[in-house]
Amino acid sequence: MITTLIPYLVMNGNASEAIDFYKEALNAEVMFVQTFGEMPHDTPLTEESKSLIGHATIKVGQTDLMLSDAFPGMPHQIGTQVTICLCTSDVSTSKQALAALEQGGQVGMPLTETHFSPGYAIVTDKFGVTWQIYTEGQH
Repeated sequence: MITTLIPYLVMNGNASEAIDFYKEALNAEVMFVQTFGEMPHDTPLTEESKSLIGHATIKVGQTDLMLSDAFPGMPHQIGTQVTICLCTSDVSTSKQALAALEQGGQVGMPLTETHFSPGYAIVTDKFGVTWQIYTEGQH
């Protein structure tokens, strides 16, 4: 089952500054922050990259907003800095959503088990909207 849709902002090295800004400007509450250095990873990171935000969730009113910096070494692209995180309760629903959204679109990352999700994928649909498909729960 699809559980929620959450706006996701990908920043250009200034996610920490954005979090502070939204705390002030929107009275946002910080729910979770993790740097790239705190995440498990297979590629070596520079000291500067380790301090970048790998994932954060803030709450504005009743709405969650997720954000991160672009992954070190990946270009920050205008047009994909705002995506939608489609959250599901199980991998089979994530597979169905990916199959539907990729029709006429392009898969950026196939559905994969990660350290944070039993099934995670990125797909840009035929309208140019980028979706992050996130399966909730343990893997």
